[in-house]
Order: sequence, then C-alpha cells, then structure tokens
Amino acid sequence: MSTEMEAVSVLQYLDNKSILVIGAAGFLANIFVEKILRVAPNVKKLYLLLRASNEKSATQRFKDEILGKDLYKVVKEKYGPNLTQLTSEKVTVVNGDICLADLGIQDSLAHEMIHQVDAIINLAATTKFDERYDVALGINTLGPLNVLDFAKKCENAKIFVHVSTAYVSGEKSGLIMETPYRMGETLNGTTGLDINHERKLVQEKLDQLLVIKTPPETITQAMKDMGLTRAKMYGWPNTYVFTKAMGEMMVGEKRDNISLVLIRPSIITSTFKEPFPGWTEGIRTIDSLAVGYGKGRLTCFLGDLNAISDVMPADMVVNSILVSMAAQAGKQKEIIYHLGSSQKNPLKNEKFPEVAYQYFTTKPWTNKDGKPVHVRKIEILSSMPSFHRYMAIHYSIPLKGLAVLNMVLCKLLDKSVKDFHRKINLALRLVDLYQPYLFFYGVFDDSNTEKLQRMVLKTGVETEMFYFDPKIINWDDYFVKTHIPGLVKYVF
Repeated sequence: MSTEMEAVSVLQYLDNKSILVIGAAGFLANIFVEKILRVAPNVKKLYLLLRASNEKSATQRFKDEILGKDLYKVVKEKYGPNLTQLTSEKVTVVNGDICLADLGIQDSLAHEMIHQVDAIINLAATTKFDERYDVALGINTLGPLNVLDFAKKCENAKIFVHVSTAYVSGEKSGLIMETPYRMGETLNGTTGLDINHERKLVQEKLDQLLVIKTPPETITQAMKDMGLTRAKMYGWPNTYVFTKAMGEMMVGEKRDNISLVLIRPSIITSTFKEPFPGWTEGIRTIDSLAVGYGKGRLTCFLGDLNAISDVMPADMVVNSILVSMAAQAGKQKEIIYHLGSSQKNPLKNEKFPEVAYQYFTTKPWTNKDGKPVHVRKIEILSSMPSFHRYMAIHYSIPLKGLAVLNMVLCKLLDKSVKDFHRKINLALRLVDLYQPYLFFYGVFDDSNTEKLQRMVLKTGVETEMFYFDPKIINWDDYFVKTHIPGLVKYVF
C-alpha cells in the first residue's frame, strides 16, 4: 500500500453507470438525483425505487412530487425542453418497497436491473424519533438487509452505500470514532440484543393486540411505546437511532465481499450552495425551534449553550456520497464516513438564539392578520431542572388555578383545561425526545472523511463541484442568509 493517495474522478466514475437509488422520494435522494442529472448527464441509468401511493403510480409520483419541486429549477434552466428527453432516457422509476423481499420489484424489471446495476444507494429511512417499532424495524433495520440481498444478485454491483446517522452512537460524549457496531453490541453493555428476537417480540405484541380487537390508535401508541422501551433497554435514546444502529449491524455482518460504505451524517440542514443555497423541505429538529421562535410561540430555548450542535448542509452530504462511490467501488471493504462539522468547524448551541434573533428582528414573521411578530431575546434554560422550574411557573401553577376555577364553574372550562394539558404534554414529550441532542457532548471524528476529501481530483472542476469540507462554512452567514430564509420560504 503506497502512502500516495489515489485521486478519483467522480465524473469519470459516473460515466455510463447504472445506479439504483432506494428511498428516492426523500430529501437527500432528491438532491442526489438532481446533482447527477445536472453535472453527469452521461450517466447510463438512474433506477429510482419509489412506493406507489394509493392515488398515484410511482412514475406519476416522480413527475409530480420530485421533478415538480423548486429544487429542479436549475436543471430545468440548464436543459430547457430537453429535460423531458433526458429524464425519459436516463430515469427508470421502479415501483417497489424496501420492506419486501427483492424490494417488491416486478420480475421482468428485476431481471433487467440484475444485469445492469453498478451501484446501490440506500437512502430509505424513517427518521421519526418515536416511530412505531414495527415500522422502524421494517424500514431502518430489516430494509437494508433486503437491499443488500438484492445488491448481491446484481452481477456488476461494485458498491453499496448505506446512509445511516452519526447518532447511532446514542448519548456518548468525547471523540466518537468511525468504527462499526458489531452484531448484538449495545451502548450500555446489556447483553442479549438479538434482531430476530426483536422481530418476534413485535409480531407477538401485534398479534396479542389484534386478538383483543384493540383500536388502531391504541395499537399505534403501544408500538411507539415499545420502540422507546426497547431502545432505552439497550442504551439508545430513541427508536430511530436504535433501529438505524441495528441496520448497520445487519449490513456489516452479512455483506460478504461487497464494498460497503456507511455514511453517518449528523443533523442535515438546507443546501449550502447547490443547486442553490437554502433548499430545504420537511421540518427537522432545530428548525422547529427556529420557527416556533419566529412565530412568537417559543419563548425559551432549552439546551446547554456550550454543547456542540453538529449540523451539515445536505448538498455536502450528497457530494460525499458521490465521492465515496468513486473511491470505494470494487474495494470489497467496509468503510465508515462521519459527515459532520463538530471536528472541523464546531458550532455551539449559543449560535442558535443569536442567529434567530438577528434574522427575525430584521425580517419579522407576518402573522395571519398581516401583523409583524416582534421577537424578544429568548430565555435560556441550560439544564433539565431549570426547564422543569420554568414549566412549573409558567404552566403547572396556572393549570392548577384553571382546574380549581373549572370545579367552581362545574367543568364549563373542561375544553380549555384539556387543551392546556395537551400543549404541556406535547412540550414535555418533545423535550424528552430532543433532550439528548440539546445536551450533546460528542465530537464525530472524521479521519476517513478527510482522506476522502483529499482524493477528489485536483483538477479544479471537480474540487469545485464535489465540495464537502465544513471548514468553508461561516455559520452566521449560513444561518442568517441561507438556512433561516430557506425555512421561511419552503417550509412555512
């Protein structure tokens, strides 16, 4: 092994390649597909695996839900009327489901793909922290194995990229390494984690609930509770990161000699630069806080201001995936890449209240009556006890007063007491789910990712095109000029 690192050309790699994208309707997958169509029109084929919905075929979903997005405006400008021709030649929409054997792909198409596919990228995930356990296990844990099994059948497949999350590390602090979780390994040392056993437990629980004719919403709650209970039992803070960690174990254990890349991004935020700055969709952790504040609903920020929030713009994550494909195809190894900013360009929590205040004082949110919402400097609660005190003063004590008043008024106020209760319970639940991330003291080591950056062809064109170095981000600029405006434009 020479110390001289080989350079890779991503454009050369993509030339005439057929790539299967799983979970093609998701945020990252959209950006991934847009990037390839825009910079590598010589790609041979993009097979996009989408579930058909009740109303629409998978192909219709691609046209409406993906190409119809603002995200594609740059590609539309670039190709004009030729885009339709390009997508009909290059894109094959595949109706399928990650939870099914052979991904539920119909035989004739599966046969074509088995002969054609060079690379498989799995971006399918459910990212709800408190997802139903049966759903999360199906998509995040067992799904990747179905993808791997399909990849093994593809005779030319030289690379399988599985997108995981940096937070499979749970609530660890200190330097977190780019190392795999081995089958059955747990975060708290509790032994006996067995994925097949988890699958059986879920099935038994569902069967039990069905026998006694449990209403659907009760089943949903039972499945959500079960996920959180099982996760916490083995040391993970929520169902999402627990099932993602088990998904990593599955593909790591069963990959045989397939080249496996595990991408572990931290919190993914709006695009930094391409196709344009500030593209985002859906609402993520820190974003819901920014918006609640801008709308005048959030008056306190819970979190340690000195803790580090690790965020990474989506376009950088996509660029790293593309470079990793070119770098690792055919290597027959497993390699893990942390994609985050905490090692190279750490962002302290104290930045969030500052940038939110800065943005919303200059461009206030307009409420339904067309009046601007004036934001105040936010109250910072830097520990869980201080949060509970805040809740007691602002909510629990008034609630007791309301309850007394309600008794006096013979329960006339029942609805407002219930609403108030509901709001408090929601706040407490969100805090419980997000708390591990608001008080997070880990730093994600990115040695492998740094090596990957150095492999990008130094031709200028590709260094410009496949940037993913977080050091180039100025956080103040990014939040005030890119990320928050993006949220305001696309999400609210």
